[in-house]
Amino acid sequence: MMGGRGGFTILLSFAVAIALMIVSLPSWIAWARPDWLALALIYWCIALPHRIGIFSGFTAGLALDVIRGGLLGQYAAAYTVIAFLAIKLHRRMRHFPVWQQALTVFLILLLGQLTILWIKGIIDEPVPILYYWIPSFTGLLVWPVVFIVLRSIRRNFHVQ
Repeated sequence: MMGGRGGFTILLSFAVAIALMIVSLPSWIAWARPDWLALALIYWCIALPHRIGIFSGFTAGLALDVIRGGLLGQYAAAYTVIAFLAIKLHRRMRHFPVWQQALTVFLILLLGQLTILWIKGIIDEPVPILYYWIPSFTGLLVWPVVFIVLRSIRRNFHVQ
């Protein structure tokens, strides 16, 4: 990931996404926090699939596992699935309008959450309530902003 131009910029965007994931929010809105790290991962997998791939997804998920202190590997598995799907769909998604990209991102985020839910079921953790699915909806809503901001950063800093 560091080879070539803009590796630091990509790492910095992941660091900002992780910071947004762990920043404290009021309890009435915390359940609606979008998965910022997954959104950044999806963007970079679409924009630079030759640099950001499945291993990057695994590494980002592992970092989130360590930070959140949960079962080691659950986010790594989910982010691996997310990166795989984003890379598989990157040629199509590049040609989609932003609203259609947002719908595709929503489905990718749902599959990532299903992966985590599956892992929770394997280890016999309680199944989350309906609020568990809200971050995918908020991810759908913020995707246009994430896309525009990261595309602008990629173009301004000549990330290739």
